[in-house]
Amino acid sequence: MTVRTGLIPAPAEFSPPGEGAAHLLDAGSGIDAGPGTERVAQWLRATVGAATGLPLPPHPGDRDGIVLRLDPRESDDPEGYGLTVDRHAITLRAAAEPGLFHAAQTLRQLLGPDAFRRAPVTSGRQWEVPAVTVRDAPRFRWRGLMLDVARHFMPKDGVLRYLDLMAAHKLNALHLHLTDDQGWRVEILKYPRLTEVGAWRARTRFGHRASPLWERKPHGGFYTQDDIREIVAYAAERHVTVVPEIDVPGHSQAAIAAYPELGNTDVVDTTALCVWDDWGISPHVLAPTDTTLRFYEDVFEELLGLFPADAARFSRFVHIGGDECLKDQWAASPTAQARIRDLGLDGEDGLQAWFVGHFDTWLTARGRRLIGWDEILEGGLAKGAAVSSWRGYAGGVAAARAGHDVVMCPEQYVYLDHRQDAGAQEPVPIGYVRTLEDVYRFEPVPPELTPEEAAHVLGAQANVWTEVMEDHARVDYHAFPRLAAFAEVAWSRLPAPEQRDFAGFEERMAEHYRRLDALGVGYRPPSGPRPWQRRPGVPGRPIEGAPPNR
Repeated sequence: MTVRTGLIPAPAEFSPPGEGAAHLLDAGSGIDAGPGTERVAQWLRATVGAATGLPLPPHPGDRDGIVLRLDPRESDDPEGYGLTVDRHAITLRAAAEPGLFHAAQTLRQLLGPDAFRRAPVTSGRQWEVPAVTVRDAPRFRWRGLMLDVARHFMPKDGVLRYLDLMAAHKLNALHLHLTDDQGWRVEILKYPRLTEVGAWRARTRFGHRASPLWERKPHGGFYTQDDIREIVAYAAERHVTVVPEIDVPGHSQAAIAAYPELGNTDVVDTTALCVWDDWGISPHVLAPTDTTLRFYEDVFEELLGLFPADAARFSRFVHIGGDECLKDQWAASPTAQARIRDLGLDGEDGLQAWFVGHFDTWLTARGRRLIGWDEILEGGLAKGAAVSSWRGYAGGVAAARAGHDVVMCPEQYVYLDHRQDAGAQEPVPIGYVRTLEDVYRFEPVPPELTPEEAAHVLGAQANVWTEVMEDHARVDYHAFPRLAAFAEVAWSRLPAPEQRDFAGFEERMAEHYRRLDALGVGYRPPSGPRPWQRRPGVPGRPIEGAPPNR
């Protein structure tokens, strides 16, 4: 890899720029788009064309410009591609459209940081592309980002912006955490109170749960069904699959506030509940009744219509949460205890496994695949279910050994709400210190897995929980630049963590920071937070020392 190009993520094969052999793009340059490449050509005109001010018109048969070709011989991976630049042409080849789109993203990086702007900053400019040859393909199929839009709502335009940022880093799975105790964010036509009531809370704690500070104004919002359709379509154009999450049976206070019959009415007065205004884990969980099951079947039925299963690799997945379900109300509930006895279950833990298993079976019958946090392993899973391993590596190891597919997202490495430095200037310090280098040395495949077991690791995901991120600027600060390091871990075939060239990555980041500047990303600078990024006096929850390795 050479600093002159600073490609991130690093490609598999890369030849350094040749001497004096650059290709010049100017107002006369066009795009020769072969069959099946029209959408990539359209993206180049709309995005790169807008930034450069070049019209890039169709030039069939004209090789003096950008040449787009689909060729099944190029790669055995639909996301693999080849890119060649010489003085005569810029040629992008791939076996399938996703790979060609990734090639276009690499070309955008080769054009320089100004190619990431929305309009040209100079007029009449020639754009020089260094003469290089790139051959590339991803290491992992699932290269994900989880956005928690439940704790703090991110408006639709913010989600679309993050889809562009994901595509620029060759990430391909957006996990949308749509529901939690603090808010319900997707319109369900059959149950309008989920958004009329469940999408809004009266106030919000500012900082961690120990903070005495409150933002005393309503917070909320939700996506209409057409908003969701737009997000899904926008993502598909960028070869990103959106995986929705509806959290059950815990993290459900917002739903119970909207429809009190969903809660354990024989234990608490659920009609007195409101959408939770605090952080942590609410004790209010769904009642294990037939009424609750039918309600959520209706919810998932509408959801499946918004997130159609198509040719995308992960479009069949639906995330059901399943984590951090406090069972005190079930222990005290005559209704829940009767259900345990009637079904012959092993206590409250067995009841949760039964609840998850119901939706596992329900989704499987509709051609979908359930995925949930690693707690869903407790009690057994159907063969097609997959696991998001967040409590370290152990859940992922157990799932892979049991034959389940796994997405590795251990909190001690890729929870991007965790603080980036131990310094006093770090805003609202949460969790362990997880530096850019820590994320760069994250290894998704546990070494104790056999090759057959390791094949169940679909990939990795970085998680952005938003309790202390009240707007997109805060999300930017926590996500970047660490998301760039994560993208390279998920895409590139890097050596073992201790052998990775972090110094070389930092050199390439010097170029990449300029791209992020052009995109308007409010990242954390290497020197530390800027004055307006600090949050003096807002308590967090720092955890001292090194995080556990497993």
